[in-house]
Amino acid sequence: MNQYETVIVLTPLLSEEAAKEALAKFKAVLTDNGAEIIQEDNWGLRKLAYPIEKKSNGFFNLTEYKASGDLIAKLELELKRDERVLRFLTIRLDKHAVAYNEKKRSGAFNKKTKEVAA
Repeated sequence: MNQYETVIVLTPLLSEEAAKEALAKFKAVLTDNGAEIIQEDNWGLRKLAYPIEKKSNGFFNLTEYKASGDLIAKLELELKRDERVLRFLTIRLDKHAVAYNEKKRSGAFNKKTKEVAA
């Protein structure tokens, strides 16, 4: 099983509840097919870098999970069929990206280092 990250951008016309419902649908596709969700990060409503379908904002969500390769095709098919999805991107993480994400989750990047007084 490989480790993947999927970023989903939903249309801003949805309410918060409708956006959560759409994301729950995609999460169910993953868990029903044997994927292990490692982390889910909801970024909320953010400005897009360029307009998509005449929309300048979107609901962003990042999900990190372990799954087999054939599950990715099923997930992406569901994402393509859903009208609420503006864009999505799925990437397979290599060992360096997995190590980076583990450090980020543990808070290693938020700790301040002590400066030595001279």
